[in-house]
Amino acid sequence: MSSHLSRNVHVSILWAVDGPSLIAYESTTPPFQALYSTYFVDDKPILVRDFIHSALYHPKHGYFSQRSKSVGVLEKSIKFNQLEEVQDLCIYLGLIPFLWSTSKVTSWFTPVELFKPWYAHGIAEAILRTANLSVPLKLSGNQSSLAEIQKETVGEVRSHLSKFKVECRDAADRGGWGMGMWSNSHVWVIMLEVLDNLPHDLIYSENQVLPWKEVWIEKQPDRKTLSELYKPLQDPLIKCCVEIMELDSNQSVSKARSIWSKVFPKPRRCWLPTSCLKLLQVLHEALPKMSLIASDFSYLPDVSIPGERAPLVSTKKDGRSSDYKSYLEAKGDADIFFPTDFWLLERMDHYCSGWLKMHQDKSSKQGKKRRTLVLDTSSFMEEFGLPSKTRTKDGYNPLLDDFKNTKFYLSVPTHNRK
Repeated sequence: MSSHLSRNVHVSILWAVDGPSLIAYESTTPPFQALYSTYFVDDKPILVRDFIHSALYHPKHGYFSQRSKSVGVLEKSIKFNQLEEVQDLCIYLGLIPFLWSTSKVTSWFTPVELFKPWYAHGIAEAILRTANLSVPLKLSGNQSSLAEIQKETVGEVRSHLSKFKVECRDAADRGGWGMGMWSNSHVWVIMLEVLDNLPHDLIYSENQVLPWKEVWIEKQPDRKTLSELYKPLQDPLIKCCVEIMELDSNQSVSKARSIWSKVFPKPRRCWLPTSCLKLLQVLHEALPKMSLIASDFSYLPDVSIPGERAPLVSTKKDGRSSDYKSYLEAKGDADIFFPTDFWLLERMDHYCSGWLKMHQDKSSKQGKKRRTLVLDTSSFMEEFGLPSKTRTKDGYNPLLDDFKNTKFYLSVPTHNRK
């Protein structure tokens, strides 16, 4: 059950919380007739991240554009302690068909919804342990069907209404944050399964030692199929991400790779979280005192697409899920989601805060070091949550036992420069 639940319980939400306000950015999901994937590629080649962005977020034809009703909402919280065993939980939710992807199910449930209020309690507790409680929190969400549900939930307590407002913006757009308005705010940014749906780039090398090349996508002469095109690294985001990834590579490893490549030459493919890097750059610039909590998949099962950090490209036909073997087959009908490399996420976080410097960066300005922590979901909930509240009578705890391929990342600022 673990792999099914971990893979299907899926949401993309970005929350930013601080003293004066909380801003939310989220993606939702739709039904429509898919187009040829070539619809997203014009006569000129495009980078892989731009193709993936269109396949997921095109305003009319992207996977997330119109599926606003697919997120399940529970009328009341589940009383886990009253369930005899996990099978009762599946029956209670009608999840027997859901977990095995049959046509009877039209919705999926977020972890926050499945385990309300205990999942959110764990996140709130992590914030309260480090937040400045002398500054009141005000909440706001974005204009979407999920935000409307959030407004209804918050509005059940009348005193909360005056502290909640809705703002719609792209969190990776620096202009949407204003100029300096957040510079002195102690902001909490909460990203729940945001990173896995952020577009990635792809790089390729003919063997273990030749330089990386960018992967671009172009139309074939038949105008209906796509192919990859390889160019020397030139895109600033890709080059920066590669440098962060390879910052600690040493000469002994390079020599070993050189010898190995001569004996067993093998092509390399590597997926880069360039959109995540861009988002972190914007957040650190706009919110220099921010704290961050991110939760996402640390690995994905049954990935057939080649390359390090490769995605699952999953579609549903006749009520049954199936995976594409190539990301180029995505036609706006497929969810494209990636595992998060939490080691690389931490390094990008330190780089964007100004603490981690590249070899060629000779500037004297040094950013502030951040305190960071990576925990698997069960460890996070045992530390900050109330796991006894989600345990069934037979001792099974789906919150701790069914999310083995997910982790939490915590990052908070510090005044230390050492």
